[in-house]
Amino acid sequence: MSKITPIAAAVAAASLFLVAGQGTAQQAPAATQGAAPAKPAATAPDATGVKRPEPLKKRAPDKAAPQTEVLIMDSQGIRMAPANVSAQMLAEYLILESAGFDLSQATQEGTTGKDRLVQDDIQKLCSLGKGQQLDPKAAQKVSEIATASIKYPEGGIKLGDWKKGRDLAWSGFGFRTAHNPDDHSKQQPGANCYNCHQLATDRTGGTIGPPLTSYGKLRGNSEEILKYTYGVIYNAHAFFPCTNMPRMGARNILTQEQIADVMAYLFDPASPVNTSAMSGMSGM
Repeated sequence: MSKITPIAAAVAAASLFLVAGQGTAQQAPAATQGAAPAKPAATAPDATGVKRPEPLKKRAPDKAAPQTEVLIMDSQGIRMAPANVSAQMLAEYLILESAGFDLSQATQEGTTGKDRLVQDDIQKLCSLGKGQQLDPKAAQKVSEIATASIKYPEGGIKLGDWKKGRDLAWSGFGFRTAHNPDDHSKQQPGANCYNCHQLATDRTGGTIGPPLTSYGKLRGNSEEILKYTYGVIYNAHAFFPCTNMPRMGARNILTQEQIADVMAYLFDPASPVNTSAMSGMSGM
């Protein structure tokens, strides 16, 4: 079994087949210490006067046996899981080792589906359980790792073609696999900005991230703001540890040229982002 990863724990509940009833855990009733076993209730005739049979006697629970029994169903058949297996271990086995998923399928980056499930350092630090919060030391570590990953263009940051940037911002094409994989020989990956952000008002964007309408109009195009924006697109964790924003440059989703086109869409005065009738609503 490979190293336990937080991603396995996240899907543990969905991966387990539990014995008893409607797929729920079967737990033995707790016996009261020192109490005498309960006697079956005396049988009594029903309304018709017919004496009913005594209820079946239940076997006393075996204290040495686990209270929850887990059934594994995979390509190797059906069998009981070891008594000491944890939910994390079982989930990782079912996902990564049991052949229940086709993890050998090729990916656009030249690896396999299984490789995509291996967390890098930032993902491990940012994998928090319910109710957990990122502590300052972990946040600083995430920021340091992300900052070190950013590669700025030689010769400085220059804006590209805002029209190409608009198409990139709208496109979600890129890294889907399974039954209908995206073919990079036919089309370049998109930036999918509108999935999370509102940019120009001629299209409807998402609300997961802050609105970016009038981005360049409000900020100008100083060297400092250009460098900041490039860094956020390349690896936003440098500025916002454990953000939901994809690491467009660090994960080779976008090339430096594509990032320049997206930046032109944000900064160019002729871009719909900056000619929109709505202004004063830009974040990030």
